[in-house]
Amino acid sequence: MGKQMTEMLKGTLEGVVLAILAAQPAHGYEITARLREQGFSDIVEGTIYALLVRIEQRGLVDVEKVPSEKGPPRKVYSLNALGREYLDEFWRTWSFLAERIEHLHHTTESPQEEGA
Repeated sequence: MGKQMTEMLKGTLEGVVLAILAAQPAHGYEITARLREQGFSDIVEGTIYALLVRIEQRGLVDVEKVPSEKGPPRKVYSLNALGREYLDEFWRTWSFLAERIEHLHHTTESPQEEGA
């Protein structure tokens, strides 16, 4: 993943993770695996675990400790009502920004590209 992609993802990863949790509760490794399935191949588990700590502290998720076959119990995260409100706002903001950026892209293409 290029530097520009990494920087853009930093600002949206929280919403992306909440969207994954809206579909189904999951633990950190499952979230990382789902992100990789969606094409975010360079996501590092440590990044996801740090993000999960932050969204747990902010009260956006509920956490249940589930026994693990290997090692200590796993934390399974599920989106709660506050998290769902935050996710709804994330999608509204994303739609607003995506529309504006797409419009800007199409109205500011260089004359050389249009005349070529």
